[in-house]
Amino acid sequence: MSARGLRLAHNMTQQALAEKSGVPLSTLKRFEQSGEISLAALLAVAGALEALDAFENLFPKPVVASLEELESARADRKRAGKRQG
Repeated sequence: MSARGLRLAHNMTQQALAEKSGVPLSTLKRFEQSGEISLAALLAVAGALEALDAFENLFPKPVVASLEELESARADRKRAGKRQG
């Protein structure tokens, strides 16, 4: 569902959502029209629309069955290398 659709499903005006989320009205209008918004503003809007659960699976936590697996995963972890340019 679009941000506008979710807002309307909550029976909220843009002004009401701006007040509830703390995001400027102009930012909300631009977001609904173009999809452009900062991450902080997006999270504030999602919180105001009770939609933060949608972000839960964006960065899933690793599943480990034992302490040994967790220690092994930490030992295998490597740092990102420097870019060569």
